[in-house]
Amino acid sequence: MMKTKRVEYLGFVLLLGFALLSKVDAKGQKTGTASIQKQQYDVAAFVWPSYHPDDRAKIFWPAGFGEWETVMKNKPKYDGHEQPRQPLWGYINEADPYVAEMEINAAADHGVNVFIFDWYWYDGMPFLESHLNDGYLQAKNNDRVKFYLMWANHDVDLTWDKRNAGKPNDDLIWKGAVDRDEFEKICHRIIEKYFKHPSYYTIDGKPCFMIYDLNSLIAGLGGITETKEALDWFRNETVKAGLKGINLQACLRSSKFRLSDNQGNVIGTQADVINELGFDGLSHYQFVHFAGIDRDYLDIIEDVEKEWTRLDQAFDIPYYPHVSVGWDNNPRFEMFRPGVVKNNPPENFEKALKMARDYADKHPNQYPLITINSWNEWTETSYLQPCTMYGYGYLEAVRRVFVK
Repeated sequence: MMKTKRVEYLGFVLLLGFALLSKVDAKGQKTGTASIQKQQYDVAAFVWPSYHPDDRAKIFWPAGFGEWETVMKNKPKYDGHEQPRQPLWGYINEADPYVAEMEINAAADHGVNVFIFDWYWYDGMPFLESHLNDGYLQAKNNDRVKFYLMWANHDVDLTWDKRNAGKPNDDLIWKGAVDRDEFEKICHRIIEKYFKHPSYYTIDGKPCFMIYDLNSLIAGLGGITETKEALDWFRNETVKAGLKGINLQACLRSSKFRLSDNQGNVIGTQADVINELGFDGLSHYQFVHFAGIDRDYLDIIEDVEKEWTRLDQAFDIPYYPHVSVGWDNNPRFEMFRPGVVKNNPPENFEKALKMARDYADKHPNQYPLITINSWNEWTETSYLQPCTMYGYGYLEAVRRVFVK
């Protein structure tokens, strides 16, 4: 009986979501067919591509419709906890091209003109590619929002599995590190399948490609020298494919972060390794990676701005300012997890966006690229998509700052 009720509820929410899609899509299509003016800034939102059916993902979300299963089970864990957050669009299938068209129009209309897709490769094959391949790339309007890839080459444990997340165990599902043969296989796929797409985002004509975990990259390839050789090979293969090369971007951690080889030996500071490997640009994925987040958002962004200044002085390559909506990954756990950003409604998020815009304005010699976490990180409570708590508030904040 309970199972029947749950299925009926899911069906109702899906119908509600698609009813909402119809309204937004009708509005979006009108805007989408109009002439598109070039934006002054490139506002890029990271995309967590887990909200669609995927057979391999059933080990984490057995119901078969991705991490929506976790979002649906979300509950507050203390008095005043601003949970649950639910999607205003319903539990949409982001691997559906008609859904993707609606999302693209909503993003573009509010000033988000680039998607950075988290891209995965485990056990010799891609993982969670359908949002990109079957959704975004099949959308008729994907020229409105460019895209590029961030290789999320981290290990995977049970954190995505709410039934087991946070419990004492040493279970490792997949390793993110790959050897040279596997690296070359990955690069050829990316060059042929993605880099040549007309909507792929470029800087100076070079397709952008971000790497999430430098430690994992270096450990898999066998050291700094071997990693440099592999990245140089990747650049050359891209040129051989008829492109201008790669704009290679590193995803930063805190300033105290040290990198290790495959034996666990410290091989240098983050700055030393990035310079040695010849990266072209830098950004962050999340405030939680470099700032204390268990406090007020306005206090956090003061420290964030100081870190941007430090990075500007520490590196000769561009830093593209990063803004996170927030952080609270309690939806993924049955127990309470410390570390929750406080006081981050859309109006305070807008203040961080203005900081990023000002940073870009003060660096006219680099591309005006700004990264945002994220388009849809519902289980980390850092999303731009409209929700039941703030409506379109976060997207409207982007529009007010970046759309003239």
